[in-house]
Amino acid sequence: MNETLGMTGAAAALGIGMLVGLERERHKGEGASRAFAGLRTFAITALLGYVAMQVGGGLLLGIVAICLALLITVAYWRSLSDDPGVTSEVALLAVLILGALCGTAPELAIAIGVVIAGLLTYRQKLHYFANSQLTEAEMRDGLVLLVVALVVLPLAPDRFIGPYGAINLRTICTLTVMLMAVGALGHIAVRNLGTHYGYAVSAIASGFASSTVTIASMGHLVTKEPQNIKVLAAAAILSNLATVVQVGLILAAVDTALLRHMWAPLLGGFAATALYGVCLMFPRPDARANQPIKVGGAFNLKLALVVTLTLTGITLLSSVMLNLFGEVGVMLTATFTGFADAHASTASIAALAESGQLPLEAIAGPALIAVSSNSVSKCVVAWVSGGRRFAAYVIPGQAGLTLAMWAGVWLQ
Repeated sequence: MNETLGMTGAAAALGIGMLVGLERERHKGEGASRAFAGLRTFAITALLGYVAMQVGGGLLLGIVAICLALLITVAYWRSLSDDPGVTSEVALLAVLILGALCGTAPELAIAIGVVIAGLLTYRQKLHYFANSQLTEAEMRDGLVLLVVALVVLPLAPDRFIGPYGAINLRTICTLTVMLMAVGALGHIAVRNLGTHYGYAVSAIASGFASSTVTIASMGHLVTKEPQNIKVLAAAAILSNLATVVQVGLILAAVDTALLRHMWAPLLGGFAATALYGVCLMFPRPDARANQPIKVGGAFNLKLALVVTLTLTGITLLSSVMLNLFGEVGVMLTATFTGFADAHASTASIAALAESGQLPLEAIAGPALIAVSSNSVSKCVVAWVSGGRRFAAYVIPGQAGLTLAMWAGVWLQ
């Protein structure tokens, strides 16, 4: 026996079996055409997997799995119809394995069991989505995103290379995946909520990953949906709400005392951004602006690569400047690093203050310089990705955000 039989693992196995079994029982049917497995069969199978693993280890579990597979095969052929399915059969084998997993990792087994039950419950909606709602372009983009995120990204080396050690392949891949995910998130939100609200909701959510990337995505959509330019510009501006919140979270994570010197700039920037974004969104310029999109892919891979390489170039330039001029001050560093990422600059400034190298009351200047330079970078990205008209809406919002935060310093 590998270990003493425990009630926790057994209870987890029983819970998994009953959860999946309840779902199967509801769709089991009645009479001669009913399916072979229901609530009791799934519950017993899960417990059998747990006990087999505890008593005989992997060998006994393998024997039990083979016997169960034979029984399933017999039941399958006895109920063979014009359109046979193997969902219940596969689910039964999965429950056996999950029951065995409850002995070593019950939390993981329970999570997988809940996912399986969800997939079984919403099978009709999933079938409808796959056959009627999902387009060929969306399917292609989804596969590309999964390949890059699950295959390419884990294989990318996480170390700095190149001149001045400024290039990190893992970072480049992460930014690419981030931009594709932002586009996919926006695509899903727009299909469900319509363009008027969907773009704004997705922009705020994806802004926590990268507000600059979100603005680039919104700008790219302007070329395809020029009638929604104000809505897209509003979404781009509202993505800055995530930037402001993240700056506050970073400061609080390093030392809550830092927030005492930044609360007014953060509140001012949040209020100015929200007000300008809402003014752009309302009133609706066109009733057609809330119509869901009908065609097109989930994201633009070419745009993702262009933006990623641009941000990488900015980071390389920052490293070159720092190596050429040395320790000329936190201000210069914040200015250049802020072009690429305000969050990284804020984190480094907060770390300096926490270590005592920078007075707490002196963090506002460098932090706002980083935010300001990042706003300039976002304006450039808006112009390049969405054109002059899109930038004409975005630039005042970025300027308002920056001025409001600086005003907060003087008022605090």
